[in-house]
Amino acid sequence: MNSPVKPIRSFVHRQKRLSKSQSCAFTALLSAQNILLSKSLDFKKLFQREASTILEIGFGMGDSLQQQASQNPDNNYLGIEVHRPGIAMLLTQIEKLKLNNIKIIYADAAEVLAHSIPKHSLDLVQIFFPDPWLNTRHHKRRLIQAKFINLLHEKLKPNGKLHLATDWQDYAQHMLKVMENMGNWQNMAGKNQFTPRPSTRPMTKFEQRGHQLGHTIWDLIFSTL
Repeated sequence: MNSPVKPIRSFVHRQKRLSKSQSCAFTALLSAQNILLSKSLDFKKLFQREASTILEIGFGMGDSLQQQASQNPDNNYLGIEVHRPGIAMLLTQIEKLKLNNIKIIYADAAEVLAHSIPKHSLDLVQIFFPDPWLNTRHHKRRLIQAKFINLLHEKLKPNGKLHLATDWQDYAQHMLKVMENMGNWQNMAGKNQFTPRPSTRPMTKFEQRGHQLGHTIWDLIFSTL
């Protein structure tokens, strides 16, 4: 009997034990998750307003999401992550800075997109420095695959944007190839071109680590057709 094909997940568990304060913040978040994901999300009700909605998948420690939300209070930001210390850290910053335009979901992004994000509801999706799965036999685990990109296309508004970034050249080339082969996306930098680093993308610890390792940073921005 053949084993069922495992779905591509948006994460891999690599996390340390939570501190006491992180555990308290994380527990507080979990208490709301069943309500949050019980059905398709209504962004107007969730954020108590109508505004452009930006989704960041895998926000790590939350640096990018927190900075963007602070600098762009007129936008709504939704973050999906499974790294509990990162979630707890971002929750702490949200409370400290009194940010009302960030909502967090602790779940697998592929599942959330498939079941909880309405069609044509997102203005922008950001995926910054996803796990590159460097071992060749693990490339099939990479998040940026045709099936997942089609799912994102379904959730973005017409002319919605997808912004990808990585510091691994092999993964950058993989991303570019996948996106250019889709047919229903437009490369905002021109066919087969990478985008110069946008000033709107905050510097994260992953990007800083990449620079320390001597890596080039690769950005891609595509628009839905």
